[in-house]
Order: sequence, then structure tokens, then C-alpha cells
Amino acid sequence: MHTPPMPVVLNVNGQDYTVDAAHDTPLMMILRNDLALNGPKYGCGLGECGACTVLIDGIPARSCVVPLAGVRGRRITTLEGLGNAGNLHPVQQAFIDAQAAQCGYCLNGMIMTTVALLCDQPDPSDAQIRSALSGNFCRCGAHVEIVEAVRGAARLMATQASGEGR
Repeated sequence: MHTPPMPVVLNVNGQDYTVDAAHDTPLMMILRNDLALNGPKYGCGLGECGACTVLIDGIPARSCVVPLAGVRGRRITTLEGLGNAGNLHPVQQAFIDAQAAQCGYCLNGMIMTTVALLCDQPDPSDAQIRSALSGNFCRCGAHVEIVEAVRGAARLMATQASGEGR
């Protein structure tokens, strides 16, 4: 049984939005249907595949199972909030450089999870990379390229942090 719609203010990609929806509505539905943010993909609808991953206060979360009521007052970042075609986030650039996509359906979750990993662990080992990404499924078999993209992103971010990338 759904709760009645009520206005809720969400902070998504640094901007406040007021949405009128039931508090048990999955965040992914609000992002895609109300805010036209198509980075999060609908995969399994059970929080198992990672295609719908967003960052909530910097922590990866499966937006298909997070209710609207659970994100009030929190910062939500989607793929669109990382960068754009003219100014890509280092993780986005590294995934392009490593050609880490085949169909691309899993990339939203892989990229969002990688951003969180590199914020927490700027120079992860391959084991740490694989562990962080273990809940994100890629059916195309691009796993080697994805791990290389994470390594490349770590190098890009380190270069930018040291000022060499300017």
C-alpha cells in the first residue's frame, strides 16, 4: 500500500527540487521520471545488480530500493552530477580511455561506485577494486577493462590533486 503523495525537497546534483510523491516511491523513479536524470538504469529492481547506483552523501546506494523518505535532507549525486561532455569527471574520462564499455548498461553503477571508492581509497589495489565493484554486474565481460579504468581514474585524480593536470 502506497502512502499518499506529499511534497518533498530533494538535493540532487547540488540543486534543490520539490517533488510531489508518495514517501515509499523508489528514488530511481523520481530521478528518471520526475527529474529526467537517466544515468541510473533500471536493472533488477531489487538492489542486486548496481545499474541504478547513485551516491547519497558520497556513499553508493541502489536507488531502486531507496524510498523517497530515506533521502530527505541528504545530498544525492547521479552520473549527470559528476561531469558533462565538455568537463568530464576523471572517472568518466578513465572509463572512456580504457574503452571499459560494451553495451554500457552497467557503467552508471560502475562509475558511481568507483567515484566513492577513490574518494575513500585514492590508490586501491586490484583486490580492493574488485571488492568494491563486486556488487555491480557486467554481463558483457568488460571486467578487465573496468579494472583498468579504475586504475586510470586513480592516476588521473592523483595528477589533478597534485596540480599537474592544470
